[in-house]
Amino acid sequence: MNYQCDLDIFEGPLDLLLHLIKEQKMDIYDIRVAEITKQYLEYLDLLSELNLEMVGEYLIMAAELTKIKSKTLLPAQETEEDVLAASGEDPRAELMRRLLEYQRYKEAAFELRQKEYNRQQLFTRIGEVEIDDSEEKVLIEANVFDLLTAFQKVLKEKAFVKDYEIKVTTLSVSDRIGDVMEILNASESVTFASLFTVLNTRQEVIVTFLAILELMRMQLIRSQQAKQFEAIRLYAAVDREAQEGILKEFYDSGEAENLPQGGDPAE
Repeated sequence: MNYQCDLDIFEGPLDLLLHLIKEQKMDIYDIRVAEITKQYLEYLDLLSELNLEMVGEYLIMAAELTKIKSKTLLPAQETEEDVLAASGEDPRAELMRRLLEYQRYKEAAFELRQKEYNRQQLFTRIGEVEIDDSEEKVLIEANVFDLLTAFQKVLKEKAFVKDYEIKVTTLSVSDRIGDVMEILNASESVTFASLFTVLNTRQEVIVTFLAILELMRMQLIRSQQAKQFEAIRLYAAVDREAQEGILKEFYDSGEAENLPQGGDPAE
């Protein structure tokens, strides 16, 4: 089965690099280039398997990482300091500068969003105020790279059933969108991993993941976690009336017809 999907929720290669640096618990001032390049290329392989359209900047960054890796792997002279002195500067210096600058912008944007959220929590006092002493668990938004990490884990842990009987299966992302929303509307939230529990084939798993990404793009669902790299929970982002309106516009616009759909013999 050949899936083609173009999503605009990916934030860029620097976001992916920052995500990987955090995931591997690296110091941004001392990036292990060989390891981070390996992880980056594994993500590109996953995106390629999903047939998500990758913009050129992702591939350019892959080439830059490979170039930096090759420089850092050159035969060392007497000491590492001699190598850096001979080359003029650390081959990673420009990449570190870009990452630090980008991180500063992200932190500033996050702080502004936080201030906006805090301001929205202020209400004019109109009566007696009841103070709730219970501690509410603070959740953070999970981005698309967090979802890709969770999806990688699902693929690694799944024992796909190999069925050699020739049969045709029809899988549709647009149909799966409805299934996922039905599940979310039936409960307050579900874990990301639970949506794949009863799926037995790789095609079903991929179609479900693409449906989740499409729903995120349409802002029909939100994904949160207690902290980065922990279990992700999915929630319906709007009420049913709003869902119906967004999905009707989605299907009427013909976008659903461009989503992956096809049938292939089972493996």
